[in-house]
Amino acid sequence: MSSSAHVTTVPARPARLLTQNREMRAIGAWNWTLPALAARLPDGRTQVTCPAASACTRICYARNGTYLFPAVKAKHTANLAFVLNDLPGWTEAMIRELSEPRFIGKFVRVHDAGDFFSDAYTLAWCRVMRSCPQVTFYCYTKEVRRFKRLIEPDPPENFLWVYSYGGREDSFIDPDRDRVADVFPDEDAITEAGWSSQEASDLLAVLGPRLVGVPANRIPQFLKRMGGRRLSEWQAEIDAERTRKRRRHLRLVPNDPSAPTSMPEGQSSAGDAERYAA
Repeated sequence: MSSSAHVTTVPARPARLLTQNREMRAIGAWNWTLPALAARLPDGRTQVTCPAASACTRICYARNGTYLFPAVKAKHTANLAFVLNDLPGWTEAMIRELSEPRFIGKFVRVHDAGDFFSDAYTLAWCRVMRSCPQVTFYCYTKEVRRFKRLIEPDPPENFLWVYSYGGREDSFIDPDRDRVADVFPDEDAITEAGWSSQEASDLLAVLGPRLVGVPANRIPQFLKRMGGRRLSEWQAEIDAERTRKRRRHLRLVPNDPSAPTSMPEGQSSAGDAERYAA
């Protein structure tokens, strides 16, 4: 082989797909995690993992702290690469792992970071869930339109979800019907709004009252960015400004279809994801 030949680096497939920290162990739950927002794979591909993200990207716990450690990032990237390179193989591997006796009666949180970034990936999870009725799956998601189209008409019986504010699809959430989560500045703000906190157990997001309050992480720069607002309020401000700019653009350049209304599925650069979420 020529010394100039290109060698593609393929991440090793994870030996274990699900992880469990102390908090999740206390409530009998496990995590599946992808990189937050977007990731670049070793072979140069990039993949947006949170297509509907917006205001949430500016206070995302999964883009801070231990999530940035090289070994942690590599594990999450390997998870994503497995999904992208061999979705059927990943599906079968997840079903095999969940068939182990230790998962009987347990919960799996789908996406400690990341989201349901494509239809095919979402439907693969549905197959996993239907194949593992002994496990209860739950998630927070901002993929509201995808869920209303693919999940709500015929959800797996062992799947619970909560729509979370702070994304580009907030306007598709029906707060009078849907289970919804919002990030608040603190516990007092949750109580004053008449919502119920999930601070005592993450499972309260899907097992407790329908209006779910999440206290903001006590990371100083995140609290400063929130400025005492709920995440839904911040997102409403972003949406209003985006609408104002779009209307101004249309007045200046009539019939210009250049601005997309939603993040396309598939590969995109991490920079594109950042700009799109803004």
